[in-house]
Amino acid sequence: MPLTTISERITAGLIRWRMPLLAAAVVATLLSVRPAGRLGFDRSVENMFAPDDPLLVPYQQLKRTFGGNELALAAYVDPQLLTTGGLARLGDLTTALAAVPGVQSVLSLSAVPFVADFLDKPDQLQPLLDVFEGYLVSKDRRTAAVVCMLAPEEDSNKRSETVRLLREHVAKHDPTGVLTGEPVMVCEGFRSLEEDGELLGRISTGLLMLTIVLCFRSLRWVIAPVAVVVAALWLTKALLVLGGFRLSMVSSMLWSIITVIGVAHVVHIIVKFREEREKGTTPRGAFLACGSMLTVPIIWVCLTDTAGFASLLAANVGPVQDFGAMMAIGSVFVLLCIALVLPGVALSGKFDADPHRAWGEENLDRGLHDIVYWLERRPRTVGFAALVFIGVSLIGYRWLEVETDFTKNFRASSPVVHSYQFVETNLGGAGVWDIFLPLPAEVDAAFFQRVGALEDELRKSVQVVNERQEMVPGLTKVLSVVDTLDAMRKSFTAALAGSNLSLENLLPLEELLDQFRRAMPGAYGALIGRDPVDGRQYLRIMLRARERQPSDQKNVLIAQVREVCAKHFGEEARVTGFFVLLTNLIDSMIRDQWVSFLIATTSIWLMMVVAFRSVLLAVIAMIPNALPIMVVSGLMGWLDVHINMGAAMIAAVSMGLAVDSSIHYIYEFLDARRDGLGVYAAIDRVHQSAGRAMVFSTLSLVVGFSALVFSQFVPLVYFGVLMGLSMIGGMLGNLILLPLLLRLWSGERI
Repeated sequence: MPLTTISERITAGLIRWRMPLLAAAVVATLLSVRPAGRLGFDRSVENMFAPDDPLLVPYQQLKRTFGGNELALAAYVDPQLLTTGGLARLGDLTTALAAVPGVQSVLSLSAVPFVADFLDKPDQLQPLLDVFEGYLVSKDRRTAAVVCMLAPEEDSNKRSETVRLLREHVAKHDPTGVLTGEPVMVCEGFRSLEEDGELLGRISTGLLMLTIVLCFRSLRWVIAPVAVVVAALWLTKALLVLGGFRLSMVSSMLWSIITVIGVAHVVHIIVKFREEREKGTTPRGAFLACGSMLTVPIIWVCLTDTAGFASLLAANVGPVQDFGAMMAIGSVFVLLCIALVLPGVALSGKFDADPHRAWGEENLDRGLHDIVYWLERRPRTVGFAALVFIGVSLIGYRWLEVETDFTKNFRASSPVVHSYQFVETNLGGAGVWDIFLPLPAEVDAAFFQRVGALEDELRKSVQVVNERQEMVPGLTKVLSVVDTLDAMRKSFTAALAGSNLSLENLLPLEELLDQFRRAMPGAYGALIGRDPVDGRQYLRIMLRARERQPSDQKNVLIAQVREVCAKHFGEEARVTGFFVLLTNLIDSMIRDQWVSFLIATTSIWLMMVVAFRSVLLAVIAMIPNALPIMVVSGLMGWLDVHINMGAAMIAAVSMGLAVDSSIHYIYEFLDARRDGLGVYAAIDRVHQSAGRAMVFSTLSLVVGFSALVFSQFVPLVYFGVLMGLSMIGGMLGNLILLPLLLRLWSGERI
């Protein structure tokens, strides 16, 4: 029989050349293994933002001016801290941590001048303890902290080794001690993610293999999608290495997502191949029939997947952009590997050639028929019930909140969470941020008085509402060189009490600064630094705030600090730090989500216009897939589930994946109508074919995404659960709403 369509000719060519194509895929995959193994992680906080982000400029200046700005905090409880023995033990730990490679300097109470001398002189000791309270010692004077200033480090593996050695020393000194700080959090996070990447890939692959075995009871048709996924994954990784990409916090699930996409595509082919074989068609003829019917839909499906992921390139957050680019590349490779691998695996030999029906699949048959029955008998009731559910769900948007506590990105059992809780409880707020000001050419007492006035107003006027709805100070600590010098003056004043000596004559400002620099060079360098770019000196005010508070309250707090700084120093004062960056990170991702969603929806709609040659059909294809995404977001508001990095990415991605089933459904519906079937007869036929494949592919997607619940990184758990819910919502939309819309499009009244 002559091959009349492009799809048939393409499929016939793939069948004819299946063994050379399979061999080429095997060789290409083997050659890609070595370069793919070099795909590493980007652990930089800055790369979470666009290079021109206005928030990033002051943060980068702060880092280069004050020696990298990367601090690790070791802390432990010692009831005998303020004794000779307690300070000696603290000194031993301080010395051990200072010797760790990668540590630039350390500061602890044992290194603060005169503390040991003033242990039995409370009046002289108190000012020094007050100024370092919350940083080096707790309010109850039982918790000690050692601040480790880490040297700038380009090699992330060396930084990980530094953190590991610091943690070992702390545990050796006190098994209940903790190590925390930005570099520790980043190293711990990426260590977890590296473990996750391999583990989640294996789990998703295993779960999907089990799903296919249960659905089709065929070893060959388990091997087929796995072969497609393995080839696509290694080829994608190799190309990413050649393109200079690196994995980030969100793209660590690359293996899992490519596995899910590849299996979902192959499931549609398996169902159609099984249908043809049940008609008595030869394996070769069945595959040719599959190709003639599914080639065009699968190409459009892969293009819509690519468009959904590529829309993330519009985000301002670096890891999200990289994830979008990686997955767009992976989607293309999935399509390529289906063409290269599947014909050879499916048609080689006679062993276990056919996929079988699942146990109890007759229940699915009845369920799909029942849906069509209710759509035919009670279309208005079904449509009204769906609209009510959607409307009620969307009300939840008013209660949606953003999660800005970065420690909530880790499981409660994580060492990171335990460490931050320890610091928040014993040393005050764990949120670290900064203000820095340019020093005048001639530093005088008047300038320091201005800084002191700024700090006093920050302590008094910056307030937030606590859990009991009381106004409390928003900053748990404000510290600069001004406070340090003031503490030194008070201690020396107490020491000189009763003598005829004048402190002002003995220790003028310049002498105090010089003594501070010589006594504590590490602390001095952290508080006064020179920017190597503009050559100016800057004074740093270190701030602490509660990490665990709502996003809107954090934004109010930051705005108050900026307002006070502008009042005293105008535009010269810059507010930045990890606390500020992370507070704005999720807000930025939420804004990006809707921009990406709009881009994805528009680009996919344009593709549907071309695919179906109908503007109205393109709109119909979008509705059942866009609404579930909005419903899931609304339900998050109802259930008080906060939006984190994982939740902020689902809209565009799920749009690209969910519309896949609509494409297959509409193509088969149009074929059925061309065969002369009535609307409901066509819908019933499509439900038993594309609808059945939709159920199996959605099951594969949900099972694949469910592997992410085993992640140690909570945003990936959110992403997996919410994507699974969106896929289920998309399936229901395509089985219920889409037929109703197609009925209207066909000119029949509801």
